[in-house]
Formats: sequence, C-alpha cells, structure tokens
Amino acid sequence: MAVNSPLPIASELKPVAGVEIGFAEAGIKKPNRKDVLVMKLAPTATVAGVFTLNRFCAAPVQIAKTHLAAAQSSGKPIAALLVNTGNANAGTGELGLSLAHETCAALAAQLGVDAAQILPFSTGVILEPLPAAKVIAGLPQAIAGLKADNWYNAAEAIMTTDTQPKAGSRTVTIGGHSVTMTGISKGAGMIKPNMATMLGYLALDAKVAQPVLDQLVKHAANHSFNCITIDGDTSTNDSFMLIATGAGALEITSVDQPEYAQLRDAVTELSLFLAQAIVRDGEGATKFMSIIVEEGANVEECRKIAYSIGHSPLVKTAFFASDPNLGRILAAIGYAGVDDLDVSRLNLYLDDVWVAKNGGRNPDYKEEDGQRVMQKSEIVVRVKLARGAASATVYTCDLSHDYVSINADYRS
Repeated sequence: MAVNSPLPIASELKPVAGVEIGFAEAGIKKPNRKDVLVMKLAPTATVAGVFTLNRFCAAPVQIAKTHLAAAQSSGKPIAALLVNTGNANAGTGELGLSLAHETCAALAAQLGVDAAQILPFSTGVILEPLPAAKVIAGLPQAIAGLKADNWYNAAEAIMTTDTQPKAGSRTVTIGGHSVTMTGISKGAGMIKPNMATMLGYLALDAKVAQPVLDQLVKHAANHSFNCITIDGDTSTNDSFMLIATGAGALEITSVDQPEYAQLRDAVTELSLFLAQAIVRDGEGATKFMSIIVEEGANVEECRKIAYSIGHSPLVKTAFFASDPNLGRILAAIGYAGVDDLDVSRLNLYLDDVWVAKNGGRNPDYKEEDGQRVMQKSEIVVRVKLARGAASATVYTCDLSHDYVSINADYRS
C-alpha cells in the first residue's frame, strides 16, 4: 500500500486534445495484464525528453533519443509512443536494438508513418530478449482501442512492481487561455534518477516551440524526478517525456514570454506530484521522507548531502523501525563528500524537533520527542549547513523487510 497516496480516479484524469491512448494484454510476462501501451499524437505535437545516464542504457532508450533528434532535423513529427512492461530490453546488445526497431516498424506500418516517428520504451527485467512478436501481436488491440479518455488504463499498462497506478491532471489558466495537462508515471524500485526503473509521460494541449519544450522538460525533471530516491540504483530505462500537442490556444515560442514561467511552474508541480507518487509507492515503503538541506554554499553540495542521507540503508532502516537512531544521519552527512564542511556549525531537525545543535547533540533534545516524530508516516529531515543561501530537497522512503522480499522474488 502506497504511503498516503490514494488511487487516482479515472473520471478525474482529463483527456488532453491531441493524444489518443490504447492498450493491450500481450502476455509479455504474465497473462491477463495490461502490458502494451500506444500513445498516438496529433501532427501538431512537439515532444521532448530526458533519459537515464546509466551507461548500460536500454535499447529503446537509445532508439528514442535517436528518433527524437531525427524528428527535430527532418521536420517529421513524433507520431506515437510505444511502451511495453514486463521486459526492459536492456543489456541485450545488437539483438535488443533490432527487436526494438521491429516493434517501431510494426506500429509505424499500422499508423501509416515512418518508423523514425515512433518512440519506444520498455520496463521490466534486464538481460532478457524482448518478446517482440508478443508486442507486435498486441498492437491491433491497442490501436483499435485508441481514445482520448484512457489515462487510467495507460497508468496501469506501464506498471511493474508498482502497487497502484500513478496519474494526475491539472487545468490552469495562462495568458487568458485554459491549458489542460495530464501525466502518468511508474516506478517502485531501482529508483535514483539521474533520470530509476522509472517512466513518466506528461501531455499538455498548449503549442510550445521545440527549443522551449527542450528547456522545460529539463527544468521539470531537475525539480521532480531528479529529486527522488528509493534505493540509490539508477535504472537502464529511465525516461521522462513531455508532449505539447498544439491543440490548445496558448502558444509559447520563447522562454522570455511571461507565460513560459507560468507554464513551467504548472508542469513542474504536476511532475513533482508524479515523482513523489513513485516514492510513496516504493517497494515495501511504510514512510515518506522529505530531506531538506539548507544554507549550503551551492545546490550541488546540498544535493550530495540530501542524497547521502536518502541512500543510507542504516538511516532508512532506522526510519522503518521508528528508531530515533539519528546519529546515522550525521554519519551520512559526514561522508557525503563535502570535504570542507564545518560540522561544528551544523544543525539537524526532525520535523519540529531540534536534534543536533552546532554539530553535537542539542542539550534540549529528548529521545521521546524523536520517537514521537519517527512514528509518523511522513517525516521531514532538515539540515542547516550555515555555509550560504543554497538549498535542495530530496524525497525518499524507508527500507523494510518487504523491499528485500519483493526484489528477491522479482523474476519468479
């Protein structure tokens, strides 16, 4: 059960003009499960994305990046996204590339477009060949079911170890124009983006110039999906795609337009919601933690310290046990790699409880206060470095017995 994350309601997920969605049960890993997703885009759509930095990036990631670049140079827009779950098609070499190309060609033929206009995505088990024949066999069902009001099914169709679908919608008014945006995400383990096994897709009906969208997706990712960790593992398949369909009245051609900042903030807010939903549904998670590092010399050192805390198995297991063994947090700060950190000026808070003062235990700190906070399902860890004005926030979860069980049994 995800931590304080209610199931999305299908009727509240708003269609985005210019996107049609269809799915299929292709039996890629298990029968009777949605595991193929097609998102057909209007010809007016622009698409931008950020991808994993794992050097073992999956075949579909390699192809999606190539096809995106080709679309921008050729003028032929991206026509559809093709997603499968149950198999990551990563660590599969030239065969994996060939199989992913086959699925792109098959979908392109059925939609009457070029294969280079298809973006493929996969998630699931690594080092196993993609059952391309099953994916291709599922395409007619997915295409026959294409419709705008299908976001809930889309969210289910990309799940792996997720316990629930993750989706959200927003309608905002920008420059006097209504903008509708809807997004989905998946991920529960192997999560530590540098862009986890994580997928995210967010569509909006504004018209956004390609250079603007390229900048917007990076900003949104850096303030959402690149601020989460479950287990510190960066997946081979991470992808976050932003789609501006061009079907609405708002048009943004420059980041200097005042409307851009409003759109950027709205997209980033929904992206953060989707990213936090991943952490709340972390494998075996029982608690959601926000780690805020403030008063740093720069954002980079704040992120280093926040991730060091968020990755620490000792910290995460202490939170699972509701054990205020908070010296583990200080240790994680100390080995984060900020070599000139003056710990004698550092202060640590657990929600409203001042735990460490000027590098040592706060004389007023009481164990029962720490215990009170640790019993909560949502906790804020705040670190003040007294080095400057920079700050960063990372979102993570605890590490439970179930995390080990889920990953031990993942392939069975």
